[in-house]
Amino acid sequence: MLTKVYGSAVFGVDATTITIEVNVDKGVGYHLVGLPDNAIKESSYRIAAALQNNGYKIPGKKLILNMSPADLRKEGSAYDLPLATGILIATEQIKGDEVEKYILMGELSLDGGLQPIKGALPIAIKAREEGYKGFILPAQNAKEAAIVDGLDVYGVENISEVIAFFDKGTPLEATVIDTRAEFYKNLEHPEFDFADVKGQESIKRCMEIAAAGGHNIILIGPPGSGKTMLSKRLPSILPPMSLREALETTKIHSVVGRVKEHQGLMSERPFRSPHHTISDVALVGGGAYPQPGEISLSHNGVLFLDELPEFKRSVLEVMRQPLEDREVTISRARFTVTYPSSFMLVASMNPSPGGYFNDPNAPVTSSPAEMQRYLSKISGPLLDRIDIHIEVTPVPFEKLSDETKAESSVDIRKRVTAARELQVERFRESVKTNYNAQMNVKQIRKYCALDEASKELLKIAMERLNLSARAYDRILKVSRTIADLEGAEIVTGTHISEAIQYRSLDRDGWLG
Repeated sequence: MLTKVYGSAVFGVDATTITIEVNVDKGVGYHLVGLPDNAIKESSYRIAAALQNNGYKIPGKKLILNMSPADLRKEGSAYDLPLATGILIATEQIKGDEVEKYILMGELSLDGGLQPIKGALPIAIKAREEGYKGFILPAQNAKEAAIVDGLDVYGVENISEVIAFFDKGTPLEATVIDTRAEFYKNLEHPEFDFADVKGQESIKRCMEIAAAGGHNIILIGPPGSGKTMLSKRLPSILPPMSLREALETTKIHSVVGRVKEHQGLMSERPFRSPHHTISDVALVGGGAYPQPGEISLSHNGVLFLDELPEFKRSVLEVMRQPLEDREVTISRARFTVTYPSSFMLVASMNPSPGGYFNDPNAPVTSSPAEMQRYLSKISGPLLDRIDIHIEVTPVPFEKLSDETKAESSVDIRKRVTAARELQVERFRESVKTNYNAQMNVKQIRKYCALDEASKELLKIAMERLNLSARAYDRILKVSRTIADLEGAEIVTGTHISEAIQYRSLDRDGWLG
């Protein structure tokens, strides 16, 4: 007897339906074909124990199990459930008239319990697209898959529930979630709040501008000045994700199994902070079976690189193209996958190897040669993609001991969201531009037109501060965002003069 059961494989951020054919013939043997990896080949032992512990067995007949399409590599242990169900139906131990209407996925424990899987969300999206009635998967992933409406999602604890469902018609309880309610639940109570930060008003202002225009930012300051603390609070003032962005973000995290257990849609923007020992593959994605890297996991959120010069130069260089294109394409001989990577880069660094450059009370000093070697790790092209450079100074004791409560992230976010709405309206006709940081040269000339006084101010600043040519367009982009925060139609000299302050690393005495 031949039986067909349906599972799914995830490549990139999309799923492909896998047909599992189970054929029973005369003789003895268990033959699994269709390019399975070792985890799938070992499934026969897990399946045999799980069935035996639930009153069933793999009969002593010749079983041929084909995973189609046969030329596509299958990996992981999530095929245990469809394989076991196919064996039971093909050997007529249970009925399975309805099995072709469902996608089944789940790893089996030896007692028949189901372990969580990766990629539940993309699989559910594909199942709905292809017209399947339902998706049966481990209970831990049910909320994640239930984001997809128009598909019955059944979270089960044990294979015995699946057997009872197909064999005896025992109903399973569908998981239903209110996507919108789930989405808005956590927005008003960020874990890290700017209200906790003492002093640093100028840096908070910088963060607000960076968030409003989607600008990349680098913080330069001695140890203990608050660079990391401020960076961690940046996601709390970014505009709330749209439902489309939330779905995109959850999909990427689902592929690598990073969606928290029993969590549905991700409502908070991701904040990723990889260690400086990270490899280039771990940062941009890849591997024998390509997986998203840190820059894709921070899609629609923030990628924080602490102590930027400590990262290997090769690691920083591979970020240049994703920063520009906002996606990463990983090519292998047989296939190519593309992962989205539209993130805000936030970096921090000490101004010198000792950390106390230009500080008269410095406990450690560095020679000019050491300084140059330290700063040369950051290439000009990478720095070219960072709009705002700001120096962070330590907070004096008077500020630290002040009991006054600072402005909360929720209040700052209101101003940021208002500025972003202006930009959405401005770039409505553009496909690739959504906010000021993404403006091309043509758009900069159109939306950042200056009067004569502002042009003169910018000219004097560039001559006196020895600002590089690359700083010119960056200053205009940032000044456009400052104007948006004020609700101003045109960019004025006031906006230009504030934007000029935020180009520390372009001045002589830093990176030459």
